[in-house]
Amino acid sequence: MPLRPGSDPIDRLRLASILDGISYLILLGIAMPLKYLADMPLAVRIVGSLHGFLFLALCACLLEVLVRKRLSFGWCVIVFVCALFPFAPFVLDRKLKTKSNEAS
Repeated sequence: MPLRPGSDPIDRLRLASILDGISYLILLGIAMPLKYLADMPLAVRIVGSLHGFLFLALCACLLEVLVRKRLSFGWCVIVFVCALFPFAPFVLDRKLKTKSNEAS
Protein backbone atom coordinates (compact mmCIF):
# COMPACT_ATOMS: atom_id res chain seq x y z
CA MET A 1 0.00 0.00 0.00
CA PRO A 2 1.51 3.35 -1.01
CA LEU A 3 1.81 6.24 1.40
CA ARG A 4 -1.21 8.49 1.09
CA PRO A 5 -0.93 11.39 3.54
CA GLY A 6 -4.66 11.98 3.94
CA SER A 7 -5.92 8.44 4.27
CA ASP A 8 -4.99 6.93 7.62
CA PRO A 9 -3.25 8.26 10.76
CA ILE A 10 -0.72 5.42 10.62
CA ASP A 11 0.07 6.27 6.98
CA ARG A 12 0.62 9.91 7.97
CA LEU A 13 2.86 8.72 10.79
CA ARG A 14 4.83 6.57 8.34
CA LEU A 15 5.26 9.52 5.97
CA ALA A 16 6.34 11.84 8.79
CA SER A 17 8.79 9.20 10.03
CA ILE A 18 10.35 8.72 6.58
CA LEU A 19 10.65 12.47 5.97
CA ASP A 20 12.19 12.96 9.41
CA GLY A 21 14.63 10.12 8.76
CA ILE A 22 15.68 11.58 5.41
CA SER A 23 16.19 15.04 6.91
CA TYR A 24 18.24 13.51 9.74
CA LEU A 25 20.50 11.72 7.25
CA ILE A 26 20.94 14.94 5.24
CA LEU A 27 21.76 16.81 8.44
CA LEU A 28 24.34 14.25 9.55
CA GLY A 29 25.74 13.32 6.15
CA ILE A 30 25.79 16.61 4.26
CA ALA A 31 25.16 19.64 6.48
CA MET A 32 27.47 18.68 9.35
CA PRO A 33 30.44 17.95 7.07
CA LEU A 34 29.80 21.23 5.27
CA LYS A 35 29.86 23.05 8.59
CA TYR A 36 33.05 21.51 9.89
CA LEU A 37 35.01 20.77 6.71
CA ALA A 38 33.95 23.64 4.45
CA ASP A 39 33.21 26.26 7.13
CA MET A 40 29.56 26.66 6.06
CA PRO A 41 27.49 26.84 9.26
CA LEU A 42 24.46 28.08 7.34
CA ALA A 43 23.89 24.56 6.00
CA VAL A 44 23.32 23.22 9.52
CA ARG A 45 21.07 26.14 10.38
CA ILE A 46 18.83 25.55 7.36
CA VAL A 47 18.76 21.75 7.40
CA GLY A 48 18.61 21.66 11.20
CA SER A 49 15.57 23.93 11.21
CA LEU A 50 13.86 21.78 8.59
CA HIS A 51 14.69 18.63 10.55
CA GLY A 52 13.34 20.22 13.74
CA PHE A 53 10.07 21.08 12.01
CA LEU A 54 9.76 17.54 10.62
CA PHE A 55 10.53 16.05 14.03
CA LEU A 56 7.74 18.15 15.56
CA ALA A 57 5.41 16.98 12.77
CA LEU A 58 6.36 13.40 13.64
CA CYS A 59 5.53 14.07 17.30
CA ALA A 60 2.16 15.54 16.29
CA CYS A 61 1.41 12.46 14.19
CA LEU A 62 2.42 10.25 17.12
CA LEU A 63 0.04 12.14 19.38
CA GLU A 64 -2.78 11.78 16.86
CA VAL A 65 -2.20 8.03 16.52
CA LEU A 66 -2.05 7.63 20.29
CA VAL A 67 -5.23 9.66 20.92
CA ARG A 68 -7.18 7.81 18.23
CA LYS A 69 -5.91 4.55 19.74
CA ARG A 70 -4.52 3.30 16.44
CA LEU A 71 -1.23 2.28 18.11
CA SER A 72 -0.45 1.40 21.70
CA PHE A 73 1.72 3.57 23.92
CA GLY A 74 4.53 1.03 23.55
CA TRP A 75 4.48 1.35 19.77
CA CYS A 76 4.57 5.14 20.05
CA VAL A 77 7.64 4.91 22.29
CA ILE A 78 9.31 2.63 19.73
CA VAL A 79 8.57 5.09 16.91
CA PHE A 80 9.92 7.99 18.99
CA VAL A 81 13.11 6.14 19.90
CA CYS A 82 13.61 5.07 16.27
CA ALA A 83 13.51 8.75 15.27
CA LEU A 84 16.70 9.26 17.29
CA PHE A 85 18.77 6.79 15.26
CA PRO A 86 19.72 7.56 11.64
CA PHE A 87 18.49 4.48 9.73
CA ALA A 88 15.89 3.18 12.18
CA PRO A 89 12.84 4.94 10.62
CA PHE A 90 13.37 3.02 7.38
CA VAL A 91 13.46 -0.31 9.20
CA LEU A 92 10.44 0.68 11.28
CA ASP A 93 8.43 1.63 8.19
CA ARG A 94 7.94 -2.01 7.19
CA LYS A 95 6.55 -2.86 10.63
CA LEU A 96 4.23 0.17 10.60
CA LYS A 97 3.04 -0.79 7.12
CA THR A 98 2.08 -4.23 8.44
CA LYS A 99 0.37 -2.61 11.43
CA SER A 100 -1.56 -0.29 9.09
CA ASN A 101 -2.71 -3.22 6.98
CA GLU A 102 -3.88 -5.07 10.10
CA ALA A 103 -5.87 -2.04 11.25
CA SER A 104 -7.64 -1.63 7.92
